[in-house]
Amino acid sequence: MCIQCGTCGGSCPSSADMEHTPRLLFAMIRAGFRNEALASNTPWICVSCYHCVVRCPQDVHIADVMYTLKGMAIEAKLYKDSTAPDFSQTFVDMVETYGRSYEFGLATRHYLKHYPMRLPGMAPMGLGMLTKKRMDIKPRRIEGIDQLKAILTRAKELELVQ
Repeated sequence: MCIQCGTCGGSCPSSADMEHTPRLLFAMIRAGFRNEALASNTPWICVSCYHCVVRCPQDVHIADVMYTLKGMAIEAKLYKDSTAPDFSQTFVDMVETYGRSYEFGLATRHYLKHYPMRLPGMAPMGLGMLTKKRMDIKPRRIEGIDQLKAILTRAKELELVQ
């Protein structure tokens, strides 16, 4: 159970773009603001890096909760028309292609498509990450990508059955 320590939000690389941190989202749900929580962009902004899960002192599987909240929001038709679903799909496409996240490509595609005028403002941060080797300019495919693709294909088939 969440103890409202805030470690998740402090650990989240995407929290600046979220309407509510995961901690606040859990507090909203506990307080009975279910619809407001489901309408939040927070689950859609989550990139499932699992940094919050690793650091959570209560071992709350926050990224899994975000997946559940997305499904509930879709079912209840409460998610906002935003760029977050497109961002999520771009991320999934990259994982399907490379077997891992490709941050440079993800950010570039997302900003070119939705916020082209903001892209130059992102350059200093991107250059800093590149020079400190925190991000690669070229994507690297994992070994055994064909096995991953087979797993993902089977998962999609099973999803359609449900």
